[in-house]
Amino acid sequence: MDGIKHEAENLRETLIKLRREIHAEPEYGFCEYKTAKLVAETLKNLKAKVTEGVAKTGVVAEIGEGGPVVAIRADMDALPIQEETDLPFASRVQKMMHACGHDAHTTCALGAAMILARRNLKGRVRFLFQPSEEQKDAEGKSGAMRMLEENVLEGVSSIIALHTKPLPVGSIGVTTGAALAANDTIKITIRGRASHGAHPEEGIDAIATSVQVISAIQQIVSRRLPAVSPAVISITTINGGIKENVIAEQVELGGTIRSTGGAARQKLIAEIERSLDVGRVLGATCELEIFEGYPVTMNDSAVTEVIRASARELLGAEKVIETLFDPWAEDFGYLTAQIPGAMFWLGVTSERVPNPVWHSSKFDLDEDALAVGASVLAATAERLLKKYL
Repeated sequence: MDGIKHEAENLRETLIKLRREIHAEPEYGFCEYKTAKLVAETLKNLKAKVTEGVAKTGVVAEIGEGGPVVAIRADMDALPIQEETDLPFASRVQKMMHACGHDAHTTCALGAAMILARRNLKGRVRFLFQPSEEQKDAEGKSGAMRMLEENVLEGVSSIIALHTKPLPVGSIGVTTGAALAANDTIKITIRGRASHGAHPEEGIDAIATSVQVISAIQQIVSRRLPAVSPAVISITTINGGIKENVIAEQVELGGTIRSTGGAARQKLIAEIERSLDVGRVLGATCELEIFEGYPVTMNDSAVTEVIRASARELLGAEKVIETLFDPWAEDFGYLTAQIPGAMFWLGVTSERVPNPVWHSSKFDLDEDALAVGASVLAATAERLLKKYL
């Protein structure tokens, strides 16, 4: 562990330079051409076995020989957000930004590769640099789904990944079991009857009806579900009405639901459908559409324990924080549904970056976290290989 920690500390400036290069050239899902090229070139310089063009723009690489095999996954895509940080390495691409830390995820995985390339591994570490975690393509498939189609987990015993989190830099968070939510997008259409604004009694006001429906939906989590059941329902868009003196005939509501999947997900959907009865009683026609999102990310207990043990040796026990289920969602859940795996949280907050807001135009992180993430990934992968021998 001392050797890994020392290697990571020596890589600090290299990792910062890499992250800034990726950050300045953000790319949308399945369009990560420059990022993938940088990743591939960096890995080739380490004498890794590199395959490019996986899942459209992904990169797969291996370090080591023989078996067993463990995998490290990192996502590469950015978000369609105009950056407003004024950083010297801020995005040079209009309306595109690394606002979720994927630049750091990619950098940490490359750092782990740099460390492991210098180790005498008993087996192989397979690196999965995945495109398009944030969105699905025209066929409804995300980067993880596309990579699974190309059998990237063949022969792999377990998989690990990290995600940035508002924890103190120098620390990590670990969660056993359900770590990240299953998510679905919802669309609700409320149809009433138009009338003159001076005579609302002659119509069925879709806007007024939608207010009642939203109120009923907002009571689901607090009044229809057990207090110990983690769930989120957020109505995030409202569209309706055509003119100030016309009673709205139709309103469309959009939103997201987050759950632990399975029966909990079905319960949420059933309760939303029941909430629409409020609108039906008022005379409107109400329809619910569900667009399935990502599955729950389930952290395997044995893999999580290896992360925990590795981080305690590297960082100190006080720097390993036990964290609860988080309603964020991640397509890493598709991978952990196939083989044992776990994602840990990388702390990125400090006095320099005290309050980052993910998916915002001003998102930033403390780059001292990069060496920490690289070291924990490398140490965990090596320990897992030894576990499977």
